[in-house]
Amino acid sequence: MFSVRLLRISHNALGKPHYRGMAVYSSELWDEIRGKLSMFPGGSVNLVKQESGIAVLTVNNPDRMNAFSGTMMLELQDRVSQLENWKDGKGLIVHGAGGTFCSGSDLNAVRAISNPQDGMKMCMFMQDTLIRLLRLPLISVALVEGRALGGGAELTTACDFRLMTPSSEIQFVHKHMGLVPGWGGAARLVRIVGSQAALKLLAAALKVDSALAEKIGLSDGVVSAGAGTALAEAEHWLSDFSRGPAPVIQAIKKVALSGRELPLEDALRKEKEVFGTVWGGSANLEALARKSKHK
Repeated sequence: MFSVRLLRISHNALGKPHYRGMAVYSSELWDEIRGKLSMFPGGSVNLVKQESGIAVLTVNNPDRMNAFSGTMMLELQDRVSQLENWKDGKGLIVHGAGGTFCSGSDLNAVRAISNPQDGMKMCMFMQDTLIRLLRLPLISVALVEGRALGGGAELTTACDFRLMTPSSEIQFVHKHMGLVPGWGGAARLVRIVGSQAALKLLAAALKVDSALAEKIGLSDGVVSAGAGTALAEAEHWLSDFSRGPAPVIQAIKKVALSGRELPLEDALRKEKEVFGTVWGGSANLEALARKSKHK
């Protein structure tokens, strides 16, 4: 058996909860889980950090529709850790190699860890990794080309925004596997599209094309298909939100995140703290000198 210790919320001297870290579960669990996942190699998760402040994270296992092997799950966590420490970062694009997004877990690994305890540990590991991805101080967008299935659909919900090519699909196929989402995708989907729409998508395992996704709020826009074209358009789309000094963009993400996740009183306190980090900073002083408030 294993125990779960939540790290997410601690209390200050006034008894008010505040965020102590980005992880959901204790890292004490990870040595055992990482050892198990390392037994199932294949594919890679690649990260390129650009001078523009926008990083590109690529799920790369095209022979298996970019399904996550055990080692890819480990690499994803490592890449998220790198992004958490990227001081110059402003934006992140998550996409798949070879013209498709991601088909979830590699069934070879799934079959090998099909007992409930190991399955629960893998679930906890990926929940932790994806919530850390969502909580990065970067504005993130999932670029969906081809199909995002199962855990791949859950991965899209771990980004702030989603863009799709015209012929792409997002499908929560867990029902067909006798499962429910386990990587946090159901909880995040409810927050994105609402409980009624989320229930329909999960219970019917609906194939959501780009038009339906935009209609229900699962997608934030459509980009052109084609080698390199979709990624270039996604970078251009994201540049509108990531333009400006990194400390300011990161501060904006932090206050939006606290507003989404914390009770109002605690979100206001967090907003005050973040405000204090940029007030009188170089970007603020330069803007005052330019008198650019209304531009």
